[in-house]
Amino acid sequence: MILNKIRQEIDSRNQPWTSEDIEKALEGVTGYQIVQPPANYVPKQTFYRTRLHATPASLQQTPGYVMPSTPVAAETGGFEVPSDPSLPNIKPEEYQFFQELIDKKDEDVQDPEEIKKRMILKLVLKIKVNKARWFGPKVLFDTILPLLMSPTLEDQERHMLVKIIDRILYKLDELVRPFVHKILVVIEPLLIDEDYYARVEGREIIANLSKAAGLASMIATMRPDIDNKDEYVRNTTARAFSVVASALGIPVLIPFLKAIVQQISILMGCAVLPHLRQLVEIIEQGLEDEQPKVRTICALALAALAESAAPYGYEAFDTVLRPLWHGISSHHGKTRAAFFKAIGYIIPLMDAEYASYYTREVMPQLIEEFESTDEEMKKIVLKVVKQCVCTDGVEASYVVTEILPPFFRHFWNRRMALDRRNYRQLVETTQEIAKKVGGAQIIQRIVNDLMDENETYRKMVMETIDKVIQDMGVADIDQKLEETMIDGILYAFEEQTAEDANVVLSGFGTIMNALGIRCGPYLPQICGIIKFRLGHSNARVRQQAADVVARIAPVIRKCEKVGLLKHLGQFLFQLLGEEYPDVLGSMLGGLKAVVNEVGMQDMQPPIKDIVLRLTPILKNRHEKVQENCIDLVGRIADRGAEAVSPKEWMRIAYELLDMLKAHKKGIRRAAVNTFGYIAKAVGPQDVLEILLNNLRVQERQNRVCTTIAIAIVAETCRPFTTLPALMNEYRVPELNVQNGVLKALSFVFEYIGETARDYVYSVLPLLEDALNDRDIVHRQTASAVVKHLALGVVGTGCEDALLHLLNYVWPNIFDTTPHLIQTFTDAIDGLRVGLGPGILFQYMLSGLFHPARRVRNVYWRLYNLLYVGNQDALVAFYPVFDSKLPQHMLRGIVENNTDYKRQECFYFV
Repeated sequence: MILNKIRQEIDSRNQPWTSEDIEKALEGVTGYQIVQPPANYVPKQTFYRTRLHATPASLQQTPGYVMPSTPVAAETGGFEVPSDPSLPNIKPEEYQFFQELIDKKDEDVQDPEEIKKRMILKLVLKIKVNKARWFGPKVLFDTILPLLMSPTLEDQERHMLVKIIDRILYKLDELVRPFVHKILVVIEPLLIDEDYYARVEGREIIANLSKAAGLASMIATMRPDIDNKDEYVRNTTARAFSVVASALGIPVLIPFLKAIVQQISILMGCAVLPHLRQLVEIIEQGLEDEQPKVRTICALALAALAESAAPYGYEAFDTVLRPLWHGISSHHGKTRAAFFKAIGYIIPLMDAEYASYYTREVMPQLIEEFESTDEEMKKIVLKVVKQCVCTDGVEASYVVTEILPPFFRHFWNRRMALDRRNYRQLVETTQEIAKKVGGAQIIQRIVNDLMDENETYRKMVMETIDKVIQDMGVADIDQKLEETMIDGILYAFEEQTAEDANVVLSGFGTIMNALGIRCGPYLPQICGIIKFRLGHSNARVRQQAADVVARIAPVIRKCEKVGLLKHLGQFLFQLLGEEYPDVLGSMLGGLKAVVNEVGMQDMQPPIKDIVLRLTPILKNRHEKVQENCIDLVGRIADRGAEAVSPKEWMRIAYELLDMLKAHKKGIRRAAVNTFGYIAKAVGPQDVLEILLNNLRVQERQNRVCTTIAIAIVAETCRPFTTLPALMNEYRVPELNVQNGVLKALSFVFEYIGETARDYVYSVLPLLEDALNDRDIVHRQTASAVVKHLALGVVGTGCEDALLHLLNYVWPNIFDTTPHLIQTFTDAIDGLRVGLGPGILFQYMLSGLFHPARRVRNVYWRLYNLLYVGNQDALVAFYPVFDSKLPQHMLRGIVENNTDYKRQECFYFV
């Protein structure tokens, strides 16, 4: 473009003179005549002569067509123009990402992978462009909303369309007002969708729609739907209004909330407390409305408000207690259930005296409903009973005499066990009653049902007894009830056939452990049953028997029945050839429990034989087998390592290396702990050699677990046995190895704590090298080492070493890598504890008022960390300025370090 302008200017100056120009120039001059050229004269044609004699356009006229050059950023408003004209302009700061779209055209690209990459770049660039206002809301919503209502739409497609609507709302803002109703018709059903994420998306869109359209538009649009004949429309509208309330604020919506208080209280929780009295006043008149549905929804709204406000706000419900009481006596069915629910949530808010009075008043009507066949009524009645019983003012004697007989008569039956909705509520209510009246009162009423023919009912009884004993213990259980309970749990254990036996096993273990030494007379019978079931042909039966051994082994030891434990241990040892992995894992768990209780010296078979049998099992890749096997090997290495040869322990150590790659965290944790036990048993040198060689693998998780194992070896066998080998390994010129050594040092200093004071000066050269390295990961991991080192040596006289390390850590202050920023901040925080805040404050002082904002941001972030940690200690280090100086000099005082009046002696005054 610039070249064209220069050419136009040159052409304008070199235009040939016309006759008029010559006559004007020679005006008043005489003695000349105009000579005509010969008829046969032909001017010489050359490029420059053609340009010279051409008739150029005047600067005042429209110039001829010139091929436009590629626009530069200055001519496109700071944007780069891609080679494809269908694509939008590119911002200068995004040039590095979309450079290929500018440099090359589609026809210049032949590589299939590069074609795919260009296609992705084009799509990304188009997505970044916001043309919602250019298209207009009518075209957008007329296209998207019908598609969203399609019955064949998949969940992922619906999710994408919902996100598109969300973004469009953000861009259109007030332009969406005429289309609010259309959007709500499509989005409101999402609020009652079964999918949790669909409900969240629906709430998000309606919240954004409220902010874009405003309160007046939302109310005007939704007001007719509140009175709609269809209950579905009313419910969805109420939920939508609750979202509007949470988005725009409750105080703005107080006049319009009569139909939606319930949903607001559910959504907002305890945030309704400041507005509780106003909300109750809005709906209290509805309790005496002519329409039953209005009375029902008002009672449910009061229940939701009381639930959200608990344990406060009883005073706000004073005005509704009388209509609620009258309603309980006069209403039936769902309306009465709603009134019961409201009272059930209000009673726990009362003082003890009032709660006792109202409970006695409501309980006769509540007991009447025990016989109801309506499942929803049963659920509400159980909930209300639970809430009334747990109130302080209700006496245990009243519950025993008035509530328990009809409660167990009507609710504890097989039909309730088969009803999954009320099953859980019945167990929780019974557990709450037990807390009030004692465990024995409950157990003696249901213990005989442990021998019921229905397995589901037995399971519910066992779960209830389990929870009651966990809460209340067995102190109030007499011998007769104890014998009945033992017979019941043995029957339930032997007769179980369901796949999920965890309830019975948990109850069995809880009861046995709670009875403790009182189980002694029953143990021979129990162990006989377990031994029989361990040899059963059904794999599930064998697994359950082994799981019971793991749960009751401590009880057998407490009852001094060691002979029974040894016998069970021998039996489990013989079954270690089990073919089913789940069953084998349970066998190992039972054997581990037996070994823990019997001890290494008295164990039969000997520990040596057990370890030899376990070594091949370590190769089993089933997670349950691995975890239990490694735990057992680690326990033996910890307590009975001398029974096994060092060669065998080294063989196990090599097998454990593969366990560091396990997916389950528990397996990896057990493996690294076992390395520590083995190192303690055979010495750290050989184990350390295995672990250091493992730092050369490529898999990161394996290396990290290896470094943790090295740290555990250092903690177990003292650091001086490990640090020389680690520091020597750092000399290997391999990135993974050096980084692994630094990671191991980080864990070592984290584990050994104050002992690190003996090793600070030894590792200083290594840390200097790492903190000076160009590799970001080296500096990051070394900063983590400094953090743990500084926290470990607080107050041990190593401040000179920490100050030296601070000088190497500090240059990373302006790094932009997120992980390094985090570890650098952690290191500075550790050095704050180790060195004190004064030194760190002196380092920060020069940057707090730096001219560059980015520099100031970094320094102020660190200063805030310092201020939060040592606010009081910083007072002595703040500079003192001469107040006589002018203000403009005071502003630059910190930058120039002038008139800095705080001397060192001031720190101690």
